[in-house]
Amino acid sequence: TSQGVPIIGCKCDVCKSPDAKDKRFRSSVFVEYGGLNILVDAGPDFRMQMLAHDLCHLDAILLTHNHKDHTGGLDDVRSLNYIDKRAAEIYCERNVLDDLIKEYPYVFAFPKYPGAPEWHLHVIDDNPFLVYPNAKDMELVWVHDVGYHYRKPDGTLIPSGNKLEDIIDKADPASMATSTGGVEIVPIRGLHDKLPVLGFRFGDIAYITDMSFIPESEFEKLHGLKHVTLNTVGYKKHHSHFSLDEALEIADRIGAEHTWLTHLSHTFPRHNQFSKDLEALCRDRGIHSIVRPAYDGLVIE
Repeated sequence: TSQGVPIIGCKCDVCKSPDAKDKRFRSSVFVEYGGLNILVDAGPDFRMQMLAHDLCHLDAILLTHNHKDHTGGLDDVRSLNYIDKRAAEIYCERNVLDDLIKEYPYVFAFPKYPGAPEWHLHVIDDNPFLVYPNAKDMELVWVHDVGYHYRKPDGTLIPSGNKLEDIIDKADPASMATSTGGVEIVPIRGLHDKLPVLGFRFGDIAYITDMSFIPESEFEKLHGLKHVTLNTVGYKKHHSHFSLDEALEIADRIGAEHTWLTHLSHTFPRHNQFSKDLEALCRDRGIHSIVRPAYDGLVIE
């Protein structure tokens, strides 16, 4: 379910399809919202996804959970560090941060290994939070054979360090009442088998992936959507993802104008046939949302 399509060594009809819409990187979404560039998840295909769409600036990276198909590309933010001269702003839950510390120890080492990625982490939960433009007061500067330093407004250079207490912020819900200039993100709580994960709402668009259960209370956050993305990996019931029937039931309940299915495995038919199948299923079941398979490069206005 997390290998992308085609799968190495598979000779099935979908994996051998010449249609570009049947070739799927690991799930991720880029959102232009409130003037900010926001990425949800940075899996192993992060570098190729950024290159494919000529993206070279991110204000924030939001992580849904701590599995490698959603965090395995974070090392490649080094290129953005160099271009933006800023640390990458990463928003995640504390359990995700704890796993990042284990998986990327060189990012958190002190003294810092020269050339390691520069991250600034924000610990979030399922309360709304604000994201701001990535424009820190101090510029990130590369010092040859030494590593990144921050240049203060007076020109003084200080080592980036990356001590945990220096690079981790705890989101403060109370600041929502007084802060200006940021955009509000609404997290959607769900379970990926037994693992707590987050989806995110951006205005009238919501992105939900890697869920097998959404608590009753969370549906209140999903009213009035124009577009919602939901995950499904196959026709059969799955322990950590929605089956197609479950995804269609949730799509009907949410009632968004459009529902896009993501995290699709090669067990579904080719894109064109699957689109026709979904149209027929929704018609037969009286589902009013327009449900279609998402594909790499899909743009939603």
